[in-house]
Amino acid sequence: MIDSHCHLDHAPLLENLKNVIGRAKSVGVNQFLTISTSIKSFENVKNIISHYKEVFGTVGIHPHETELHKDISKNSLIKLKLNHDKIIGIGETGLDFYYENSDKIIQKKIFIEHIEASLELNLPLIIHSRSAEEDTFNILNDYYSKKPKILMHCFTGSKNFAKKLLNIGAYFSFSGIITFKNASELVDTASFLPLDRLLVETDAPFLAPEPKRGFKNEPSFIIYTAKKLAEIKNKTFDEIDSLTNKNFSSLFTLKK
Repeated sequence: MIDSHCHLDHAPLLENLKNVIGRAKSVGVNQFLTISTSIKSFENVKNIISHYKEVFGTVGIHPHETELHKDISKNSLIKLKLNHDKIIGIGETGLDFYYENSDKIIQKKIFIEHIEASLELNLPLIIHSRSAEEDTFNILNDYYSKKPKILMHCFTGSKNFAKKLLNIGAYFSFSGIITFKNASELVDTASFLPLDRLLVETDAPFLAPEPKRGFKNEPSFIIYTAKKLAEIKNKTFDEIDSLTNKNFSSLFTLKK
C-alpha cells in the first residue's frame, strides 16, 4: 500500500521517523509521499527522502503559506525541483477560503504558478481545496487543454464538484475523514467515483481515522481508510490495495 499524502516532516512524526516508517511497513505500507507546504518544509522533505529509499517528496506552497511566499513563481518551483529525482509532484497547492490565513488573490496567483510549473515538468499537481470549489475548478478548467495531472488531496468536496473534476481527468485521494460518522455525503461521493481514479492517504499527522480518532495520525493508520473504501466500493481490502497502488503509479513516476 502507498500513503499518497503525509507530512513526515511534522511533529511528532519527524522525531520518531524510523519507528513511524517501521510500524507502517509492518501493516503493508511500503511507499510514502511526503508533502512540502513551504520552502522550509521542502528542505526537510529533501532531507527525509535522502535517508529513506521508500519515501518520495513534492515541492510546493500550501495555500495557508502563500502570504509568506508571494514571490514564488513557476521558474522558482522548477529550479527547486531540478536535480531531485525523488521529488515527483508539485504541491501541496490550491485554494483555502475557509480560513483567512492568506489573501485570496495571492492564493490564486500562487496556485497558477504551481499549475504552470507542473505542466512544464510533466508532474502531478497535489491540490488542496476548501470552501473554494468554484474558483478551484475554474482555474483548473482554464488549463484543461494542456492536460494537467490533477490529484485532489483529502477530497471532501461536493458530488457536483467531483463530477466536474472527473470530466477534466482528476484523481481523488481519500483520507481518514471518510471513516467519520458524519461523512455520509462523502461516502456517497466515493461510491460514485470510478475505481481507476481513487487513491488513499493519511494526511498524517492530521485527521486520524476511526478507530484512532483523538490520536496523532501516522501512515500505519491508512489501513482503516482503505478498509472503509473497500466497504464502500464492495471490494476486498487486497483489491483496494492493488487498485490504489495502480492508480498512484498511473500518476507518479517513482525514481529510486
